[in-house]
Amino acid sequence: MKSIASLLSAAALGAVVLLSPGVAHAASPNYVALGDSYASGVGTRTYISSSGSCQRSTKAYSYIDAARIGANLTFVACSGAKVADVTANQLPSVTSSTNIVSVQVGGNDAGFSSVITECAKPSWLGDCTSAVANAQAIINNTLPGRLNTLYSSIKSRASSAQVAVVGYPRLFNGTDCNAGTFFSPDEMTKLNATADLLNSKVAASASAAGFSFVNPTTKFIGHSVCGSPEWLNGLSNPVSESYHPNVTGQAAFADLVQPAL
Repeated sequence: MKSIASLLSAAALGAVVLLSPGVAHAASPNYVALGDSYASGVGTRTYISSSGSCQRSTKAYSYIDAARIGANLTFVACSGAKVADVTANQLPSVTSSTNIVSVQVGGNDAGFSSVITECAKPSWLGDCTSAVANAQAIINNTLPGRLNTLYSSIKSRASSAQVAVVGYPRLFNGTDCNAGTFFSPDEMTKLNATADLLNSKVAASASAAGFSFVNPTTKFIGHSVCGSPEWLNGLSNPVSESYHPNVTGQAAFADLVQPAL
């Protein structure tokens, strides 16, 4: 027969079990990924068929990071998107229930793909200097206002969300190893400087909105076009894959962006 003391001890233990609250399980955060081809994963060569011309990839950094942090991902980034496209077509996915947002946009507003195309031509055929000057004028004079409006809209739709604004890497290490392109050292320097300028304006608008800015410049040094290893595609087939992060480049972006989420 059990002693009275042991019975009392068992009863007390039962009371503790009954009174202890259940373990609370936090709900998975809701993550919305906005942006252009760098955000959608163009360059990885594998795309979600249902995404069509937006070319969203499961190798994109938002897809990787959502899996890492256990988030519910709404992936609406789209190849070719400008700020206006993000506002019109992607922003509605950001709601009051959104906990995390990443946004990478601005390169297309500056016409970066057409600038690269112009600068890739032989000097006698293209006018890289004018193309770069036009892009820089847009970055300096037009883009900040567009970004300020977009970031304000994100903030108004999801006031408590953690927002990571993602910048762009420099494309060149100082070497053009691709047959079919004719980038001079001076042109590559100008293009890299334009990427730096773009990042500075994006970062300033992000800071004004109270958002974090993810700058990939340092991490990609030595790994841009013709780097070893190369994280950015050079001239590719199809051409749309050119000058975008490959699978390794998107993984590098994922490592950079995750702490900001």
